[in-house]
Amino acid sequence: MTKIIGLTGGIGSGKTMVAKYIESLGIPVYIADDEAKTIMETDEVYEAVKKELGTEVFDNQKLNRKKLAQLVFTNSEKRDKLNKIVHPLVKKHFDLWVKMNENAQFVVKEAAILFESGSYKYCDAIITVTSPLETRIQRVMHRDKSDRASVLKRIESQWTDEQRIAKSDFVIHNISVDATYKQIEQILNLLKNK
Repeated sequence: MTKIIGLTGGIGSGKTMVAKYIESLGIPVYIADDEAKTIMETDEVYEAVKKELGTEVFDNQKLNRKKLAQLVFTNSEKRDKLNKIVHPLVKKHFDLWVKMNENAQFVVKEAAILFESGSYKYCDAIITVTSPLETRIQRVMHRDKSDRASVLKRIESQWTDEQRIAKSDFVIHNISVDATYKQIEQILNLLKNK
């Protein structure tokens, strides 16, 4: 039976880089955020979002991601409502994806909120990616063209590294690319031999 390896880390920690490297080694990787974005564009989700969060997050019948992000990162009640809409649909999609990859020894599910969403319960092992806070802030500011205050708000809305590490089987300290790749390879070797 295919094992599910959870891959998580705070925003800007480098988990996507880790996921891409794992994928380059021939291991199937599911990027939950990317799939959630696709699922968010469905009529089913649009209707549920309008009903639960209102129409102010839409521009000309199109979901405005920036407005939605601002709304849910500053209001935990609205964030919970959005998660209740999206997470069950992502879980259903992920389960189908796992079936399609049932010949793999293991697959990796990359998710920023693996713990917060409860998805970790379905994983056989969990890897957390960490990075120094200032590095994370600079990466996200550069990547998303956002200001420091909004990046810090997003970081504060997620679990801390300490919380994630306490529930993880492996930790990757993402400080330099070469060292990170070595840590990934060591972990994958351990997982292959389990």
